Amino acid sequence: MTLDIQFLPDMQQTCPTCHGERYNSAIQQVKWHGMSIVDVLNLDINEALPVFKKAPKIERELKLLKEVGLDYLHLGESTPTLSGGEAQRLKLVTHLSHKQDDTLFVFDEPTIGLHPLDVKVLVTVMQKLLDQGATILTITHDLNLIVNSDYILDLGPHGGKAGGRIVAEGMPRELVKHPDSLTTRYLADYWKQFE
Repeated sequence: MTLDIQFLPDMQQTCPTCHGERYNSAIQQVKWHGMSIVDVLNLDINEALPVFKKAPKIERELKLLKEVGLDYLHLGESTPTLSGGEAQRLKLVTHLSHKQDDTLFVFDEPTIGLHPLDVKVLVTVMQKLLDQGATILTITHDLNLIVNSDYILDLGPHGGKAGGRIVAEGMPRELVKHPDSLTTRYLADYWKQFE
């Protein structure tokens, strides 16, 4: 439990009844497959998958969490402890199990703070949304996302009052052949890594 003490730092205090486990001892005595609710909530996604193998709805959600790269999270993890990127991916899980016809997703710099391997996971998730009929608009400076785009609108040539005009547009494969903007020049250099 966290106590807000006005102008002083928050003070952490452990509950004397549950000892920080969120459930009293009577509830913790109830066992399911040999585990208490506390034991289950302490499982990470990978550990929980075999436990819920015979519960298809739960297993499907756990597999989606793994698919978006959140398999290290614990079932009882508090959502305020999640980073912005983790919260976005958690929200995406709710959309991955449905058809996305007529759905527009707008991502604003979704790769900030992500490890390159997490960016790869994000690209895979975005492709799955596209395969389900979604339309995705991404505002990004991440070359990995740009190179995986179907179509690019490069706005510039600079920011603020010196920007806001379309300086390049088209498919990445075409733009790297004749780079005429700062972004497409960087994109052409990046593209060479994959040739």
